[in-house]
Amino acid sequence: MSRRATRGSSRATVRLVPAPTAPAVPAAAPSEHPAQWSRPHAHTIVIASGKGGVGKSNLAANLAIALGERGARVLLVDGDLAQANLDLLLGLHPRFDLQHLLDGQKTLDEIVVSGPDNVRLVPAASGAPELADLDDYRRELLVRALGTVDPPPDVILVDTASGVSRQTTAFCRNAHDVLVLTTPEMPAFSDAYALVKLLHRQGGLARAPRLIVNLANGPEDGDDTAHRIRLVARRFLQLELECLGVIPFDPHVPRAVRLQEPVLSAFPKSPAAAAYRALATQLWKPLPSGPPTDAESEHPQRLEA
Repeated sequence: MSRRATRGSSRATVRLVPAPTAPAVPAAAPSEHPAQWSRPHAHTIVIASGKGGVGKSNLAANLAIALGERGARVLLVDGDLAQANLDLLLGLHPRFDLQHLLDGQKTLDEIVVSGPDNVRLVPAASGAPELADLDDYRRELLVRALGTVDPPPDVILVDTASGVSRQTTAFCRNAHDVLVLTTPEMPAFSDAYALVKLLHRQGGLARAPRLIVNLANGPEDGDDTAHRIRLVARRFLQLELECLGVIPFDPHVPRAVRLQEPVLSAFPKSPAAAAYRALATQLWKPLPSGPPTDAESEHPQRLEA
């Protein structure tokens, strides 16, 4: 890109390219060099789980919709880079995905797909094992590329791969908030604690992870599960965990999956939809309409800390 073209546009077009293998390459203009790309300024929330099958992708898709309903501009990132499924849950059909971005064939803006209620999706690839464990260089390129999306989002919501892979923990360390999802089942409980333990030992988190209990047989079942994890974390890690909410077992959720719709759209009055909206209420506080007061001008952040 020439200097004249760079000055003529408000935002430079960013295209990721593979790491150079030959030493003799022309120097990029300062605005195009990856070192000059800023990390995203939007509040970044990463959803993780110790094991699969606990409803993590459903949480990501429906929480994104719920935040969008409240007025937030949401960039939903399918962080399970090799096994795409968020596009299926949202009923979207992307032409391009993160593999095209990371291969340098497309820019981030070219692969982003518009979804419902202020939500845009960054789709992952399907059946691309080479993306399952990116090296640090390309992962950093991806994180910084998220800061170039136009228009900029209010919230970046990342759905990671299940488990404790290096890629998942790296996404967690880049987040403002980490939501760890579990169910009342003992294997999910144990693996959720193992993930919290690993993240705590690695360090680098902006704040302690926050718990969400899914598929609970009533509020007491969910509260009991969260209480047990909190007790173990307090005793062995000296870590205070907050439970952000409980999502009940709801047969409307698998029905919505078969319809390839978020449960908030397919069954907006279902118990699970109400729980997802309650979570969004805790995470996003819209600013009141009208001229801002002095206090609001000093504190423009809408997301709850």
